[in-house]
Amino acid sequence: MKSKDRDTQKAYPLPEFIAKLRRLADSLETGDRFEIEIAGERISVPVRAAYTVEHERGAGEEEIEFQIKWSEK
Repeated sequence: MKSKDRDTQKAYPLPEFIAKLRRLADSLETGDRFEIEIAGERISVPVRAAYTVEHERGAGEEEIEFQIKWSEK
C-alpha cells in the first residue's frame, strides 16, 4: 500500500523533544528500528535510513534540521 504524500511540522515542549532525541539515539546505538508518532501518525523508521544535518540561514533567521530519510521498499 502506497502512503499518501504528507508534509507536516509539529512543535513539542522541550522535555518531550529531548525524550524523542534520546529514544532516537538509543535506537541508533542498538541498531533497532525507531518508532515515533508525529501529529497523530505512527512512523516506523527502518535501520537502513540515512541521517543528515542541515543548516539554513536567511532573512534574519537560522535553522538546523536533523533529517532522517529512507525509501519505501
